[in-house]
Amino acid sequence: MAGSSYSSFLHRETYRSNQFSSTYFSRFQGLRGLPNYGLSCCVNALLQSFCATQELLALLNRWKVNDSGPQEKAKNVPEQLQKTLQAMQSDRFQADPHKSFLHCLDRNRIPMSIQHDADEVFLSIMNLVQEQMSDTELAQQIKCLYKVKVEEHLQCNECTYIQSGETYLLSLPLPLLPASNTLEECFRAFFELQELDGDDKCFCDRCGEKTPSKQGLKLIHLPPVVCVHLKRFRSDDGYTKKMHCKVSFPQALDFKMILKAQHVSEKFPKQEQNEWQYKLYAVIVHHGSAMSGHYTAYITHDGDTWYHANDSYVSKRTWADVEGTFGGRCGSGTAYMLLYRRTEEEREPECSG
Repeated sequence: MAGSSYSSFLHRETYRSNQFSSTYFSRFQGLRGLPNYGLSCCVNALLQSFCATQELLALLNRWKVNDSGPQEKAKNVPEQLQKTLQAMQSDRFQADPHKSFLHCLDRNRIPMSIQHDADEVFLSIMNLVQEQMSDTELAQQIKCLYKVKVEEHLQCNECTYIQSGETYLLSLPLPLLPASNTLEECFRAFFELQELDGDDKCFCDRCGEKTPSKQGLKLIHLPPVVCVHLKRFRSDDGYTKKMHCKVSFPQALDFKMILKAQHVSEKFPKQEQNEWQYKLYAVIVHHGSAMSGHYTAYITHDGDTWYHANDSYVSKRTWADVEGTFGGRCGSGTAYMLLYRRTEEEREPECSG
């Protein structure tokens, strides 16, 4: 679907910039190395995933930017994102195609002088696109690329009263088990009912007090791109710690084979029930600990050849290298975000609700 424009992906160019004489910039057609400014590796990895999301590129390129002053332009996230992704795809070499975007994020209170969480930055960028894009319809379509709709329900254990409502998520925060996991197990755990008791009791409108209850989610809609956040960081006695446990994930996902009937809402449209197959195309990897880390990205455009983007350096890799990010060993790079693209016939994102 998205790989047709990358048929000649084997050509590699390496540049040495006069401005950054100590750094090489690797480039494969459609994938360009990005220098690290301070602690920009998190944004660098996300930009590689955005550049691999052809649906996002197509929508951004449709936007006709409004005339505004230089200060407004410099602070506008969707405008600077559009400019950066176009520069990353251009045949004309630029040593720092993303520098204006980094400055833009800094002006929007996402500074590059501190470490960031990749999932939090991803959500912040998506929210800023919604707020700052002048074409609100196009902004909604960008949101709908990633928008997973779910039904929240809370059932009181005392009177069985059920409270429910709809919400959406742009990334799915999947819980991890301490030992070893598969992605399929993490998905099921995310949708399973959770018992809420003790300090976690919720207020029941019918009982008029906090009571033990069961809380759960049911799936209503899957978008063209499913963004998965593996929750590797947890708070322990006031400290943030990283979970290095193994999480294996497949190149192809079939949600029909993963989710049980009780995980899917009756509101899930029947016409979408044959669109459950997804294919992995990007992996954001976290290296190091919770206190000192580094982000890189694995990208594929055809599902067969993988590339590793580590700031300025881009190298050809294999699926075996991606499997090395499953985890299980302290100190190894571990997958933190996964991006899966629907393999059904391409169509416009649906923006209902």
